[in-house]
Amino acid sequence: RIRVAKGFAAGPRRYNIVTLTFSIFRTLIAAVVLLSPLAAQMPMPSSMQPGAGSLPVTRKFSVGFEGYREKRLDDAVSRMLQRLERKTGLILGTVRAITPSEATLVIHCTRASKPVQSVGEDESYGLTVTSARATLTAPNPLGVLHGLETLLQLVDVTPGGLAISAVTIDDHPRFAWRGMLIDVSRHFMPVETIRRNLDGMAVVKMNVLHWHLSDDQGFRVESRVLPKLQQDGSDGIFYTQEQVREIIAYARERGIRVVPEFD
Repeated sequence: RIRVAKGFAAGPRRYNIVTLTFSIFRTLIAAVVLLSPLAAQMPMPSSMQPGAGSLPVTRKFSVGFEGYREKRLDDAVSRMLQRLERKTGLILGTVRAITPSEATLVIHCTRASKPVQSVGEDESYGLTVTSARATLTAPNPLGVLHGLETLLQLVDVTPGGLAISAVTIDDHPRFAWRGMLIDVSRHFMPVETIRRNLDGMAVVKMNVLHWHLSDDQGFRVESRVLPKLQQDGSDGIFYTQEQVREIIAYARERGIRVVPEFD
């Protein structure tokens, strides 16, 4: 039985105190999300200081590089621009600035990351957004990948048009291992589904795919030495070695390492 606050009738056309409280709470949450895109960060950065003004996002949005650069960074920027197009409706293509001083977003990377990503590797980054430009700095490509995800989350619709709120962010992960387990031995998933999961992991800056590939229910990887493992132990549903390499490379492009499990 719900107790009704004094002054509120219990009829079907009246709000009781529970409904009213829920409505107020929902309104407040919506107001926070709408009024402060900084509050919508996932995960919340280690340090975030709002600034004054915002950086307009227009069709002239461009990207410039300083310091270390590799194909993985170029590919990450291309993906970011494609997602920015889908989010804003702008036609950006693969915009590149001739010099960093002309760029809307300047990326400074110090050095390469390890050839094989490891637990405890530096994944920090700094992001500064002013009304003139955004600057993303990181010691290696892992930090750049995370910083690009943060930048995309900051894009918002304002009274003056599309913009990124001015802010200074200094971010590093709280936990070195931020993983997700996918058990394809018991519940097989096609390559495209694994890719979609990796894309989602990258958005929230997860860095380990725990890939459970064999158990009593199935052996899901092609073995050229012992082919009966997949022939008799998978009902013909397994990943080829080429597909495994493809998924590992796809994950690395997004700052995720793959940890296989064989039981």
